Amino acid sequence: MFIVCCATPLFGQQWEEDFSQAQEKGFEEQKKLLLVFSGSDWCIPCIRLEKEVWQDSTFLAYAKENLVLYRADFPKRKKNQLAPELKAKHESLAAQYNPQGYFPWVVVFGKDKSVKGNFVYTKDPVSQYIKQIKSF
Repeated sequence: MFIVCCATPLFGQQWEEDFSQAQEKGFEEQKKLLLVFSGSDWCIPCIRLEKEVWQDSTFLAYAKENLVLYRADFPKRKKNQLAPELKAKHESLAAQYNPQGYFPWVVVFGKDKSVKGNFVYTKDPVSQYIKQIKSF
């Protein structure tokens, strides 16, 4: 039981596993879609964003009601490599929505599946991230 309690915060938000399905879910549920480009095992700002924003209880509560989440991860360590098909999908998403190669890079899609805005990590409080997402 103790292990389950400790592991729960790491899985507090639901990250979708397929981008097309995430878009459909956002459209059907009339929620914004957050597409996050991350280097989960090498990008220090990505790791900070995960810990300081995506795992924060205020963000989790907001996301549950208002967002669909999808992470396009680009790990570098051999043990964390993605399946070739998923890696190719993430590279395709990066070519379309992150051609500059910024990490972390957050793209906000509206309820109509169109891009409404994007931003890069800053050390702002969670409330500022939520405000920025709402502004799109």
